[in-house]
Amino acid sequence: MTQRKTYTAEFKRDAAGLAQSTENIAGTARDLGIGLSALRKWIKADQHHGNLAFPGQGRQLLTPEQEELKRLRKENEILRQEREILKKAAACLGQDGTRMGPARFFARETTR
Repeated sequence: MTQRKTYTAEFKRDAAGLAQSTENIAGTARDLGIGLSALRKWIKADQHHGNLAFPGQGRQLLTPEQEELKRLRKENEILRQEREILKKAAACLGQDGTRMGPARFFARETTR
């Protein structure tokens, strides 16, 4: 398995600037050995965010709305998992609240 290439924020800014100055995005991408779609994303990020475009490991800066959406999606996934666990526990106990043995529980699961 090949490892994904990572580029510094400085490299991304320089590549975006070079592509904009030459107005040949495809040629610049080919010369630098990067994907055309990646270079287009870098140009767009550089135009919209300037020096704030690539913080940290060269990753794009998320807006507060994007951060909130990311947090809510993660929380939603955790809640789904918890709900599934509770559903299985309720099924294990049976409809009337009495405990159902594992054999009956799994037999019931396979008949669905």
